[in-house]
Amino acid sequence: MHNDTKILSKLGTGALAPDISEAEAITSDEFCKIDNRKKAFTLIEVLISIAILGFVILVLFRTLDMVRASNSHLFSYLQKSTQELKGIKMLYLDILKSDGNLTIKQDDFSRLCIEDTTNSLHGLNSSKVCWVIAKKDNRLLRIEGNNYKLPASSEAKVEADEVMKDITHFYVARNKDRVLVILDSKGSTNPISFMVQGVMEPIQKKKKKRINNNKKRTTPTSVPIQKVTPTTPKVQEDMKKGMF
Repeated sequence: MHNDTKILSKLGTGALAPDISEAEAITSDEFCKIDNRKKAFTLIEVLISIAILGFVILVLFRTLDMVRASNSHLFSYLQKSTQELKGIKMLYLDILKSDGNLTIKQDDFSRLCIEDTTNSLHGLNSSKVCWVIAKKDNRLLRIEGNNYKLPASSEAKVEADEVMKDITHFYVARNKDRVLVILDSKGSTNPISFMVQGVMEPIQKKKKKRINNNKKRTTPTSVPIQKVTPTTPKVQEDMKKGMF
């Protein structure tokens, strides 16, 4: 009991105060070290972060590739639609501004020939235009020129423009002043069709009667030549000798 009272008296007087401060100092340093350890990343945490970042970048690149592919597909579709729209407009104007003289043939070499139209892509006042499906790769061609026949020769002065590709069906029909056109291409969901109204009726040129101005030629009458025989015997002898 006496020893305990001494210890308590020492605690009350502050004799043990230096020991308590040293313990507090030690514990605070340890806490600082623990805090510093928590602020740093371990090697495993760094590797996990790199793996997650690589996965995220891979997903982003795949998404970017998908966006690029969809954009290129959309651009090609818009380009094809714009080209088809231009081709339809050209064909429509060729028929509308024609003289009505159309030649339509539906066979392996399907074609529509317009003998005279004022719609020109090459600065001609009037021209003959033929819309032809090429057999090789099913391209729709527009051939413009003057005074040529199909198949055009190498000497013919014509201009051929490619309008559409991969044509599967090209149909043209006419009923009086109406012309129906149906176009279908590979990969398209619905065929393209339109009708041109108010097409002129073909003017048939009257054949002029040829007037024969040639007068009847009179053949001269031939006069028979009479053979004259000599009467005198002397002359007959001379003729026999060859003197005449």
